[in-house]
Amino acid sequence: MEHPKYNIALIVGAGEGLSASLARLLSAQGLRVALAARKIEKLGALCGETGAKAYACDATKPEEVERLFGLVEREIGTPDVVVYNASGRTRGPFVELVAADVAQSITVSAFGGFLVAQEAAKRMLPGKHGAILFTGASASVKGYAQSAPFAMGKFALRGLAQSMARELAPQGIHVAHFVIDGGIRSAARAEAPDKPDSMLDPDAIAASYWNVLQQPRSSWAWEMELRPWVEKF
Repeated sequence: MEHPKYNIALIVGAGEGLSASLARLLSAQGLRVALAARKIEKLGALCGETGAKAYACDATKPEEVERLFGLVEREIGTPDVVVYNASGRTRGPFVELVAADVAQSITVSAFGGFLVAQEAAKRMLPGKHGAILFTGASASVKGYAQSAPFAMGKFALRGLAQSMARELAPQGIHVAHFVIDGGIRSAARAEAPDKPDSMLDPDAIAASYWNVLQQPRSSWAWEMELRPWVEKF
């Protein structure tokens, strides 16, 4: 049973938490890592730890995404793993939502994912090899009260992933969407002492991403749901 081999990863929407855990794990597995975010000032320590290189990019702007891939190709190489981890959030009573804020939220969560995935697929298809991973949320499948813009964006991202998987999997590209159904543990956000393991450990999530990347093409998953053992669903 042959497992896919990957060499270069690009994580878009990088920061602390899940993307940092992914950078550490992928680097430890021998991949060279590129990190992209609108603001890269806080990525210095992570780059030093993992050997990653950071790139400033607004994923909602086509010209910046195209430039990002060009720079990564020239300075590191063509990525064969691309992770879209960016999202936009706007909350509030439905009738009070500001249209421009809603549009921006959807643009970050979904349109940015399209732009990044399209540039990735263009480069992966000639070699019939690569993986494109999308980070979803509870809102990918459940629209909560006062959170319509987030649900709209994440539902759209899930639809994008499913459509891409059906089209690109037969051409050798593994497309997968992850429903992160629960809060992610962080230095600023931890479980109560009486509720151990009631939040998702970002290192454990990253391990699941890696497990999907290691799937032989005879048994690819297009979607994985992850939640703490006590999470209601």
